[in-house]
Amino acid sequence: MEGTEGSVGPNVPSIMGAKMEPRGDSWGSGECKDGRVSYGGSTRTEVDKDFLCPICIHTMKDAFLTACGHSFCYRCIMTHLNNKSNCPCCGLYLTNTQLFPNFLLNKLLKKASASQFVTNASPTEHIRMALKQGEVSVKELDSLLILLADKKHKAEQEEAEANMEVLLEFLHRSRQIKQDELNELQGDLAFLKEDIAYVERQRLELSKSKERYSMKIRMLIDSSSPQLDRLASDNSSTGGAISLLRSGQGGATVPSSGHTRRGDSKQRVVSMSSLKKEASVDSGNGNTSDSLGVTAAHTGVMMAKKRRVAQQFEDLQECYLQKRRRKVAFQRQKMLKDSSLKVDDLCMDRSGLEDFQSVLTAFTRYSKLRVIAELRHGDLFHSSNIVSSSIEFDRDDEFFATAGVSRRIKIFEFASVVNELADVHCPIVELTTRSKLSCLSWNKYIKSYIASSDYEGIVTVWDVNTSQSIMEYEEHEKRAWSVDFSKKEPTRLVSGSDDGKVKVWCTRQETSVLNIDMKANICCVKYNPGSSNYIAVGSADHHIHYYDLRNALSPLYVFNGHRKAVSYVKFISPNELASASTDSTLRLWDVQENSAIRTLKGHTNEKNFVGLAVNSEYIACGSESNEVFVYHKAMSKPAAFHRFGSPDPEDSDDDSSHFISAVCWKSDSPTMLAANSQGTIKVLVLAP
Repeated sequence: MEGTEGSVGPNVPSIMGAKMEPRGDSWGSGECKDGRVSYGGSTRTEVDKDFLCPICIHTMKDAFLTACGHSFCYRCIMTHLNNKSNCPCCGLYLTNTQLFPNFLLNKLLKKASASQFVTNASPTEHIRMALKQGEVSVKELDSLLILLADKKHKAEQEEAEANMEVLLEFLHRSRQIKQDELNELQGDLAFLKEDIAYVERQRLELSKSKERYSMKIRMLIDSSSPQLDRLASDNSSTGGAISLLRSGQGGATVPSSGHTRRGDSKQRVVSMSSLKKEASVDSGNGNTSDSLGVTAAHTGVMMAKKRRVAQQFEDLQECYLQKRRRKVAFQRQKMLKDSSLKVDDLCMDRSGLEDFQSVLTAFTRYSKLRVIAELRHGDLFHSSNIVSSSIEFDRDDEFFATAGVSRRIKIFEFASVVNELADVHCPIVELTTRSKLSCLSWNKYIKSYIASSDYEGIVTVWDVNTSQSIMEYEEHEKRAWSVDFSKKEPTRLVSGSDDGKVKVWCTRQETSVLNIDMKANICCVKYNPGSSNYIAVGSADHHIHYYDLRNALSPLYVFNGHRKAVSYVKFISPNELASASTDSTLRLWDVQENSAIRTLKGHTNEKNFVGLAVNSEYIACGSESNEVFVYHKAMSKPAAFHRFGSPDPEDSDDDSSHFISAVCWKSDSPTMLAANSQGTIKVLVLAP
């Protein structure tokens, strides 16, 4: 069904399906391959059909004969006659008084039942029946007991052998699994041993380099000390030279060459004294408050980073091991192809460690979100009309646009919002639309072009310089949730709608150039930034469909894992895709390898569109707890978060009813925009 609209914003659409079980016919019949006939789920020979009741199609019980010569179960024929007064077989008039017990048929039925029991009985039942029916001599019983004991011994032996076989297979498999785990653990320990030795060598080299630098400074100071002391005493006895030098520096008087040399000497005295101070601090001999402050600050930063590492140690460890294993596996494949490579080359490869070091550095760099500006706009008394469904930076990050249920696209200058303190910021351009807006997308080539999708299914391309629409596409039959311009082909854009259709448009044509019918509601669409041929589509069927537009009859890949509707898809890189869902998770996918990478959890999202934004390292999303969460793409838990507060302190208790509605990164910088359902937009920056 279509997405419903909440009290303050749209909800993510969902579909409901019921799995129908096939219904069977209780009166069904069929013919088996061996010539036997099956009635009502049981199989009988052709002879058995004479013993079947024509009404219930089962073997008769307490058979009764009618005046017209047909036999039925007594219960079946009495039930029939309570409703009708005719024979079920021939249709002749029939009453209860015309029924007679069929003694012969009942006798035959008992014999047939006994014969069938004997036929189907197990050997044990045959022995038991034989013992019950006749007298057996002691000699026969002894031989029978011996036979049974042999049979029992053989059965116990076979059962013991089978049990041993199963146990042995289990032990072999367990040993193989543990051996594989041990080999992997030994490999991991080898990585750690090599990398620890390498990092310790690097640390030692840094320490030696720092010590050599400090020693050079001290030697330079010591060799220049007598001359510097003499120059200092000369300068103190000729203060006019210094005043003359200062006046020359001001441009009023030019000193003589002798004065200039003395001035230069004075500058060298100041420079050497500062170097001496620096050398004393670097060598650990500085006891000044400044040096102590620097050391304390450095220690505090280091301890904070260590705490962040400890909080997500397991994720970081898994990230390190995955990168090291992947690089080693890649190098081994190269060794198989190139015989000139040696094992030593494999050990010397540090690219996996360097990749992890970059992740660790980026992860420990920031720990919180800091507000640097706040923008309030619209009617604060009608907050339900100012929800921003989308917020996007333009091509150069100079302007950003917001749109939502207010039926307006508002464009602000980022620098003025950050630098100018104001209670209400006014947009530099405002575009009015006929319907509520769901999504915006700036053109990556033409700076003034922006596309929008709305609740009537209309996709519009605007020129913000003229405040006019360039193209309007009205082919969608229901609400359009998403629109996106291609980065590689700026004349192309794609949209998705509740009508279950994905449409590709060209700004030079008035109709769509490609249609994809997916049956389920489309919540989001996104072009791959590396190619105009690939798009990712998030759907209410809980899946992400990855299409090659050159062959759009079926998706190239379908990524499964979300348990509810997929509300957003965003590309981190041409190979990495991030998705958000109303199951309160984010997931990362490798669209080249068709595989899942990681699941990110920490925020709350069960029904609303809360926004998703990515850059090369970090992923930001909103939460229905009125908080913004930031994840590092290599970690499964949030790296930082910020909670929005109510603009009115009296309404602070109602913050739980609000949610984040849109987020957007400023390219690859640590700066981002976030909007919530109260109409507040904040400029946030990642901070240590």
